[in-house]
Amino acid sequence: MRTLRHALKRRQILRHSIDVRGAFEQWEESCVPSYVHSNLLAAYVSWKRLFVAADLTRQLVGRPARVLDFGSSVGELSHILDYAGDYEFVEFDDASAEFLLAQNGRARRRELSDAPLASYDAIFAIDSLEHNENYRELLGELVGRLAPGGVLVLSGPTENVLYRLGRKIAGFKGDYHVTTIYDIERETAVLLDQVAVRTVPFGIPLFRITGWRRRPGSGAL
Repeated sequence: MRTLRHALKRRQILRHSIDVRGAFEQWEESCVPSYVHSNLLAAYVSWKRLFVAADLTRQLVGRPARVLDFGSSVGELSHILDYAGDYEFVEFDDASAEFLLAQNGRARRRELSDAPLASYDAIFAIDSLEHNENYRELLGELVGRLAPGGVLVLSGPTENVLYRLGRKIAGFKGDYHVTTIYDIERETAVLLDQVAVRTVPFGIPLFRITGWRRRPGSGAL
């Protein structure tokens, strides 16, 4: 019920504020079209992965003091996650970033290169790394910014047959995905230990959400 109430409220705000239909190509990569999709199952899956990421974070680190959201889009995670300090984010699309800043007075936009090393209790890459050819390099940059005891939370599409079928039915092209979450996880496993894994929805692996920590005694990278 919590997921449903929140999603309905935020869907109304997004629909009122963003012309998704009129500027679909501009917003397609942002997840906003998924959040407001007329197919309620497609919309549910998009919202559910955010709740799973937030719940996983609470289980692993409690209430993080410092958060970095890489590829934040419009920052819907920031309205779900319980965090103590500022919500720092990296977002390349100015329209998405401006919307996030207008919606969240605790948000602060960052360049990844300017984000301090070894500082963040929770770092998120929610359906973002698969859009980047240089995801291996970006993973290294993100890992270097984890505070001792911090957690990296990844989410991404599996690109399996069911996912591709659902994407086609929902009307998304997906040609902006250059890799899968499995490839990203393999690269992450070189740097960190996986400490949690969830699948969405209902145990069906359309999306995987995973939590990662430094290996004991590994120190900062």
